[in-house]
Amino acid sequence: MELKYLNTFRTIVETGSFTGAAEKLNYTQSTITFQIRQLEQELSVRLFEKTGRRMVLTKAGEHLIPYVDEVTQALEKLRSFENDLSRCRGDLQIGAGETLLCFRLPGILKEFQHQAPNARLFLRSMNCFDIRNELCNGTLDLGLLYEDTGGFNGNLVTYPFGKCPLVLVAAPAIKKACPDFITPGQTIPVPFIINEAQCIFRLLFEDYLRRKSIVLDHTIELWSIPTIKNLVINEVGISFLPEFSVKKELEAGELVEIPTDLPDPSLSAVLAHHKNKWISPLMQCFIDLCCSLSHP
Repeated sequence: MELKYLNTFRTIVETGSFTGAAEKLNYTQSTITFQIRQLEQELSVRLFEKTGRRMVLTKAGEHLIPYVDEVTQALEKLRSFENDLSRCRGDLQIGAGETLLCFRLPGILKEFQHQAPNARLFLRSMNCFDIRNELCNGTLDLGLLYEDTGGFNGNLVTYPFGKCPLVLVAAPAIKKACPDFITPGQTIPVPFIINEAQCIFRLLFEDYLRRKSIVLDHTIELWSIPTIKNLVINEVGISFLPEFSVKKELEAGELVEIPTDLPDPSLSAVLAHHKNKWISPLMQCFIDLCCSLSHP
């Protein structure tokens, strides 16, 4: 049995389509189809069936997934047989929330490169909900995220990465003009500048505004925390961010905190991996560094 056929099968499952697998593996779609047919012939089962315009897993295909994952993990163990991290050349796929990546990970990444200089680190800035989902389906090795994402259904092992207070921040002039975010039923003429719609701290603050019946002028949605901070400093609007991400600006007086009625405005950050994931030496190295260097 060709191992590449198993890899193709798993990639189809991960991407959700033959077309997606072809793009990710740099194959033609006819090559993907041929490999799956060969695999089906060797196993004497149908792995996919056409439903409408989509190819979906059969029951046999669903049952095959854990066996393919076992083979993949066995190969990872063989590739990481050399436990000396200075000579280990394995890959590590990590997803991280942007604020954690920008402000909490740089020192850890620097030390990881020092301890495992020949490792290849594939790092992605991601939404926390996407990190959770990709950890569960096996696309990521490790994820650094806020755990307030609706639960992990027992699929993930987590390591504490610190509690992160959240603050509503504005330039001093904006706070002077709009100091009250506690009294219900207000219309406050200031924009809310924040990350994309599924940003966990955006969701928390928007829920607070709904419960208070507080209406802001409008929302400016950006994908860069440094850009958000710069606009808030320049009196364009307000934002609701982890305190560690605006600590320097608060200390310098460029930003000030506006009080809210939130009882515990904080999130818990965690490092996570799938419960069935084999812990390679590289993964263990990264986990150990995060556990020892996780405090802001």
